[in-house]
Amino acid sequence: MAERSTAAVDVADNSGDEPLTAKADEATTDGTAEAQDKTSSEPQGTDGERIGSRPTLPTPDLHSGHKLARRYRLEECVTRLDGFSSWRAVDEKLRRAVGVHLLPADHPRARSVLAAARSSALLGDPRFVQVLDAVEEDDLVYVVHEWLPDATELTSLLASGPMDAHDAYQLVSQVSQAMAAAHREGLAHLRLTPGAVLRSSTGQYRIRGLAVNAALRGITSEGPQRADTEAIGALLYAALTQRWPYENDAYGLTGLPKGVGLIAPDQVRAGVHRGLSEIAMRALANDGATASRQEQPCTTPDELAKAVAAMPRIRPPEPAFTAPPEYQRTTYQQGSYGRPPSGPVPPQPVVVVPPAPLQSRTGKVLKWAVSALLIAALGLGSWQLAETLIDRLKGSEPEETTQTTPKGGEKAPAPPKPLRITDATEFMPSGSGIQTNQVSNSIDGDASTAWVTPRYVGYANFGNYSNRKDGSGIVVDLGSVQDVSGLEIGMYRSGQKIEVLAAGTDASAPSSLSDFPQRLTKLETVGKELKQTLDKPVRTRYVLIHVTELPSDGTGGYRGGIAEISVLN
Repeated sequence: MAERSTAAVDVADNSGDEPLTAKADEATTDGTAEAQDKTSSEPQGTDGERIGSRPTLPTPDLHSGHKLARRYRLEECVTRLDGFSSWRAVDEKLRRAVGVHLLPADHPRARSVLAAARSSALLGDPRFVQVLDAVEEDDLVYVVHEWLPDATELTSLLASGPMDAHDAYQLVSQVSQAMAAAHREGLAHLRLTPGAVLRSSTGQYRIRGLAVNAALRGITSEGPQRADTEAIGALLYAALTQRWPYENDAYGLTGLPKGVGLIAPDQVRAGVHRGLSEIAMRALANDGATASRQEQPCTTPDELAKAVAAMPRIRPPEPAFTAPPEYQRTTYQQGSYGRPPSGPVPPQPVVVVPPAPLQSRTGKVLKWAVSALLIAALGLGSWQLAETLIDRLKGSEPEETTQTTPKGGEKAPAPPKPLRITDATEFMPSGSGIQTNQVSNSIDGDASTAWVTPRYVGYANFGNYSNRKDGSGIVVDLGSVQDVSGLEIGMYRSGQKIEVLAAGTDASAPSSLSDFPQRLTKLETVGKELKQTLDKPVRTRYVLIHVTELPSDGTGGYRGGIAEISVLN
């Protein structure tokens, strides 16, 4: 059993399904807002907020049937709270359901809501419910997002009972990977509640309200990665136990007993997967407040995603076997075909078949003689057929055999194997790095992590900065001089201009382009992957993956990066 940090309590209070009052703008010690009105019994909207709660700020006086931009027709109000309202609407232009958040243009949080919505829209990750439009018009600010009618909230899923180990594993794996990708782009959620997580009919989890839900409520945090990580831990805890890991009840779930602290899921409910229980505790119990059997706590979604990936994969449960129904006689077999039975069917008499009469001695001898003749005929025919085939094979050997057999009995060369990379550093010809803390992501064996450049504007060659005229990239250290015969490099994004160079055998700590005189690949624009097999092995210790130009990110900027590097021997 472990105690929670102060941050855990603050996040728990703020993640309940009750509306925030005017105190939502006042930050606590962890930078999150405190929730109020814990005893309200009013009906809830789709994102866990109360419908009809008394707002502290005036809400736009709109009604069903009102149209925005002559296109979005409001249908049903699902949340009305603190100066803003959320609606289910219809996009009449594309004939589809959408969701809309509305607030006055003079609302104190209108600017931050617009900024959060536009930042979320640029992410373009399908694991999040997409923002479709963010507009200020006619003294109103409104944000339009996807509406997924076939998806089910995690709140509804948990109402029917705890999840099995495989479903809980899929939940924490998909949500942690999605939030790790969002934080790499500088986006946080800060309201990752069961109402914000949806499961589609295909079993994929999607997250709604990235950055926008927190902006609508004025929620901020000094440690956004830690807050989102702890929120994911709470979702996993609830999935395993059908209990909320805090003392207060929330989202239709019963909280933990008061005064006992944070109890591990496998101590709350029998049969909980031990590995998932420890993952939940590592995400929930921060500041080192973990049980002795656990590893260090996870304080970022990326750390949590790696911890889940390191677990043995949990397979889905085997389908239950249903015994086939007992065989029953049909009316046809019972001699009453075409007529319904007029009463209980009498038991059928057992017919005893008498044994065949013993055969005479002459018949047995004749049978054995015929059998022997047939066997002899078959053997003679098989021998003649085999002899004919052997003669034909001797006259024409297949060409493939002579072409593929190595000369002199030599063995075929073994396929190239990855060399061990002992270190990787950012290529910094100007003396300053750009993302040095992410270099390890390019050699960690995980293609979902990457060294990603910042966003440059104006020019593809690193914003045309004079101190970036030689580009950037990553230098990998093989530990000693090795024979390099090939490369396999995964890119963060297609369209980068890249070349691969190697240092001389006597190089020590190379830092400029002149230190890499050996060329392994030509300078060219590459796709999502660069694979190269060298005609002749090159001896070197240091290999430079040199990036000179970045691809467009579709918003007027340029960004690139390297996901995984493998040097082959």
